Amino acid sequence: MESLLVATGVVALAEIGDKTQLLAFILAARFQRPLPIILGILFATLLNHGLAGALGAWITSVITPDILRWVLGASFIAMAVWTLIPDKIEEEETQIARQLGVFGATFVSFFLAEMGDKTQLATIALAAHYATPVLVVAGTTLGMLIADVPAVFIGNKFAAKIPLRLVHAIAAAIFFVIGIITLLGWGKSLY
Repeated sequence: MESLLVATGVVALAEIGDKTQLLAFILAARFQRPLPIILGILFATLLNHGLAGALGAWITSVITPDILRWVLGASFIAMAVWTLIPDKIEEEETQIARQLGVFGATFVSFFLAEMGDKTQLATIALAAHYATPVLVVAGTTLGMLIADVPAVFIGNKFAAKIPLRLVHAIAAAIFFVIGIITLLGWGKSLY
C-alpha cells in the first residue's frame, strides 16, 4: 500500500507544470471535449506506465540487490534534480492527424509525450524499488490523473495561480529523500 501512496503523491506533484499537463491544457482548448481527453490520458498512461512497471520488475530479476540499491538511489536523486527543471511542450507532440479523433489524438500524444519522461522513469524506479509493479502503476496513473484531469477542466487560468516552483521543490524533495533512503539501505527488504 505504501508503494501506491508514494507513487501517487510523487507523480501528482511532479506532474504539475510538466509537459503532459501542458498537453492536457492544449488538448482541452483545442477539442473542448473533456471525457475523451480524460479517457485518452488514462489509457495512454496505463499502457506507458504498465510497460515501465514491467521493466522495473524485470530489472530486479537481473541486477544484484547491492547494485540495484545504488542505481535506484542515484536514479531518484537524478529525478529530484530533473523535477526542478521546468518542462516545455514541443509543438510536434500536439500535431496529431485529425483522423484519430479526440480520444486517439490524446492517447497518441500522451503516450509519446511520456516516453522517457521523468514520470515514466519514476515508474520504472519505483516498481524496482517496491517490487510491487501493479500498485506502482496504479499509483503513478492515479497521480497523472490527479494532476491532468483538473487541467482538462480548468485550463490555463488556474495554472497561472499554482506555485510551480514550490510544487516542484516538494516533489524533488520527496525524490531526493527516497534516493537517500535507498542509498543508505533503509528499507533494504524492498529490493
